[in-house]
Amino acid sequence: MRRRTFLHGLMVSGWVTSRVSAWAQGTPSLLAEGRPSRTAQSTANLRAAHQLVDQPRIFNDPLALRIIGVQAEAAVRANAGRGPLASFRPFVAVRSRYAEDELVRAVQRGVRQYVVLGAGLDTFAYRNPYPASRLRVFEVDHPATQAWKRACLQNAGIALPESLTFAAIDFETQTLAGGLRQAGFTADEPAFFSMLGVVVYLTREAAMGTLKFVASLPSGTEIVLDYAISPSALSEGDRNRHDDVARRAAERGEPWLTYFEPPALARDLRAIGFTGIEDLGPDEIHDRYFKGRADGLRLNGVARLLKARR
Repeated sequence: MRRRTFLHGLMVSGWVTSRVSAWAQGTPSLLAEGRPSRTAQSTANLRAAHQLVDQPRIFNDPLALRIIGVQAEAAVRANAGRGPLASFRPFVAVRSRYAEDELVRAVQRGVRQYVVLGAGLDTFAYRNPYPASRLRVFEVDHPATQAWKRACLQNAGIALPESLTFAAIDFETQTLAGGLRQAGFTADEPAFFSMLGVVVYLTREAAMGTLKFVASLPSGTEIVLDYAISPSALSEGDRNRHDDVARRAAERGEPWLTYFEPPALARDLRAIGFTGIEDLGPDEIHDRYFKGRADGLRLNGVARLLKARR
């Protein structure tokens, strides 16, 4: 039986019937072979590049360069923020900033569990300013991806904190609910979830299945995610950027599968139990995080940020 990564696993989990994957696109897939995602590495490289290129930083991550490894760090330094994915660097930075800003507010309200879905090389758990009694972090990913990350952490000399639990879930044999329960997640207490850089790679059914699980948790539970809007709704420049990045992702065996329209998504989220929804487009994100910058750094219009609360 083939091992699948977090993204492919969500698509074949017990919540959904769709088995759409990169195999359906006729493309050999890393996701179906249990190897670490190239997209996870690319995303980590963009976070690292942000630390070097953009001043002031939107998102400060002192571990971003260390965790990607010596060779990747050298390449990031040499490229100085250039490359085909450079236009997505501001969004990769700001979505992490937004998630962690909202996490702080959740902790202040008393939330004590943070679940990072599709954690990749995310570093919050290793910068977590709260003691384990105040905030426990669960990193959810496929066992193969987590093994790769743990090797990256060891090579970088980054210690595993007491407040962290790896929830390695193989969705061929486990559900998200079961995997979290086995990791010690408390389902009768509210939690904060992030799902960054994930939704676009899932089928619509898988994305909504994940959100239904989050919506089944106690009042006060929140999730922050990013999602892409239909290319037909983009400007010509943003559509060209989308087409280039989506093509590259498909060539890596990680195709973009799902797009949402903001009003329809808000309606669907309310229908499954979310009561508070904040959906930020490029202009709102710019006003909150980029306004007044001397370097002119700003977002493209391909993706949006959303927070939903039970």
